[in-house]
Amino acid sequence: MSPHTAGRRRVHRSVVTSLPLALAAVLVAAGTATAAPPQDARVIRTATLGEIPLGAFSNTLLPGSVADDHGVKLGGVGSDIYPADREGEYWTVTDRGPNGQIKVNGAKRRTFPVPGFDPAIVKIRVCGDTIRVIDAIPLTTSSGKAVTGLPDQPGRDEAPYTYDARTPLSYKPNGLDTEGIVRAGDGSFWVADEYGPSLVHVSPRGQVLTRYVPKGLGLTGTDYPVVEALPSILLHRKVNRGFEGLAQLPGGDLVLALQSPLSLPDADAGNASRTTRLLRFSPRERAVTEEYAYRFDPVDVVDPSEDDTSELKISSVVAVGRDRLLVEERTDKAARLQLVELKRRSSILGGPWDDDTTSPSLEQLDDPAALGVPVLAKRLVVDLNKVAGVQQKIEGVARVDHDTLALVNDNDFGMTDGAGAFDAQGRLVDSGIRTTVAYVRLPQGL
Repeated sequence: MSPHTAGRRRVHRSVVTSLPLALAAVLVAAGTATAAPPQDARVIRTATLGEIPLGAFSNTLLPGSVADDHGVKLGGVGSDIYPADREGEYWTVTDRGPNGQIKVNGAKRRTFPVPGFDPAIVKIRVCGDTIRVIDAIPLTTSSGKAVTGLPDQPGRDEAPYTYDARTPLSYKPNGLDTEGIVRAGDGSFWVADEYGPSLVHVSPRGQVLTRYVPKGLGLTGTDYPVVEALPSILLHRKVNRGFEGLAQLPGGDLVLALQSPLSLPDADAGNASRTTRLLRFSPRERAVTEEYAYRFDPVDVVDPSEDDTSELKISSVVAVGRDRLLVEERTDKAARLQLVELKRRSSILGGPWDDDTTSPSLEQLDDPAALGVPVLAKRLVVDLNKVAGVQQKIEGVARVDHDTLALVNDNDFGMTDGAGAFDAQGRLVDSGIRTTVAYVRLPQGL
């Protein structure tokens, strides 16, 4: 490795191939989809990521960052996917790292079995039926330290614990739960974060340039610039349900999707609501310029096996035209893609619905459109539940061409919830779910 490459702390192709075989290897294909009628959407190809030890991966990027990976493999890269310059290559992003929940005395505790893990931008190449990691960029602070994936603020974010839920971990104000990614024309990245929720501008080398957060968040102690530029109403985001989707429109504007409805005026109202929000952000103005009300379909329409409205989420948004957007509505077991058009006259920015004293709140309205709220019109493009070969928990969607999409799942690093996630020796009991990219051919072009 040249000194220049080492200084950048990136995993280039030569580095990947020089690591232990287990780190560079890929798994056998996940299989091909069942044949479907020509008029239906169908999977035309799948590829699967192999088993790469998480400790080896992390320590290659930031030496000494992970002392014990507890047997966890690289995963979570399916949090989002964005086309790179070459065909079959994509930028992806991990989320905050392996995490789960264990009940202790009747209360759930959030566990972080590999607290030294640092979220990373990972470039992948789909080669036949395998996924290869060809580059990786750790997210770092202004001084070059890991941002970490640990929660930011006591009282606002879940308290972090060790893998067995016995020992508290420290909060980290630099921490990011990265869930969406796009790459700008200058080579920098924009990343969506669930904690703030926030929008993060990242240099081509992974350094956080600016983190844009809601007004009034009061996040202090960070080792990078923080700007309170987002509407304060976002302070009411549901825990672990901040920004999940991020799209880049042809003109350069960004669209952020709030994963779930806000908890307004309280958690019960948010859990029962089907109305969430999209925001349009101008990198040039460094400000939100429009905000839209987005209405989920009923939960049993999105997922016939589910009756809990709080399970509805937006995990991905994809630009398919100047002001047109694909929106993924999902539960953990089902997903559907809707097409919407963003119109300035539909913006609710700065109106009564951005005032948290408005009663009833936007989230409490049973039929916002009937009361004059400009809810985005939408059209179903594809019900992924009816497409054989598509994985569950799809979190990343990319447009390949006019009638083909690339979908990637979040495998949660092979983790499950509960005390049985690790064996008596503290090693992961892997779920067996692998990161898979599936190409879906649509019957009509977008």
